[in-house]
Amino acid sequence: MDHSEQCRARLMTVNVDESPVCVQVETPRDRRLQIHPRGPFRLDLTAWALRRRPHNAVDRWDRGTYERVVSLDGAPVALFVTQVAGPDAPRLSIVLAGGRVDQPVEALARSALDRLLGLSVDLSPFAAMAAPDPLLGPLAGRLRGLKPPRFPTVFEALVNGVACQQLSLDVGIHLLNRLAADRGRAVSADPEGPRACPDPEDLASLQPDDLKRHGFSFAKARTIIETAQAVVAGVLDLEALQELEDGAAIERLTSLRGIGRWTAEYVLLRGLGRLHVFPGDDVGAHNKLRRLFGIDAPLDHEAVGRLVARWHPYAGVVYFHLLLDSLSRAGSLPRRDGPERPS
Repeated sequence: MDHSEQCRARLMTVNVDESPVCVQVETPRDRRLQIHPRGPFRLDLTAWALRRRPHNAVDRWDRGTYERVVSLDGAPVALFVTQVAGPDAPRLSIVLAGGRVDQPVEALARSALDRLLGLSVDLSPFAAMAAPDPLLGPLAGRLRGLKPPRFPTVFEALVNGVACQQLSLDVGIHLLNRLAADRGRAVSADPEGPRACPDPEDLASLQPDDLKRHGFSFAKARTIIETAQAVVAGVLDLEALQELEDGAAIERLTSLRGIGRWTAEYVLLRGLGRLHVFPGDDVGAHNKLRRLFGIDAPLDHEAVGRLVARWHPYAGVVYFHLLLDSLSRAGSLPRRDGPERPS
């Protein structure tokens, strides 16, 4: 029995206290499928570009299996993804579990996984560009198989960006964990089980004090709730930003109270999948670029733009490579097919 099957079995049989990653489902229904991503592909690297920190409770990693609860057609579905062949001829084994997992939900799950894990993204032009680059080539070689991930919705990307504004990523992930635990949808009745990131409908009726008790500032709470209310009311269509050019999308995002240039560029990359976008105000990315280029002086948005111009139109892909390189240096990445190491 592979690990995804074990997880699916534990969904039906094991107490959550014994297995913090896989949860019980009162009405066990599951669906199994296989997906062949465009190679090369490594699930471990790509999942950790989503996960970012070991304490992330939404994007989970357990013994080689990526696990997440997503809202599909208004209902929570648990995804368990294991790579069973690869990276050059990759094959993924997936178990979907929830109260209703039929063919329409399977189609939605396939689409969500393609978006989450960049399964259909062709990075062969990036690899060809990176190979002769003395700075990027060795990094791209070590991380071969990393695909650019995206959050399942633009709203989730925006909430992630707002949560991490002017905070360390460690603290931002804690805030997101608390938000999901309080308002996210779950496939289990167990209050401690994993949950999806809340949808706009889960947040629109809240007051800022409801989020402040989880550690959000008043300004961040207001931004998240007002954005959720605008989406629910139909006056804001975040997914339609895909139809706009970068400048127009950034202008639309920054017209929202509490959304600045960094959050807007973060949404373009992680929510809309614009692989040429490198968030130029990202302080952590500044430090990574300075280390890569051997620069002592501080960077600003314009300086970052000049540095990453050599990698157009894949500056955002470099952003993910720098993130994974940083996690590797910190010892946060799991050993290949092994357990997590503490950060």
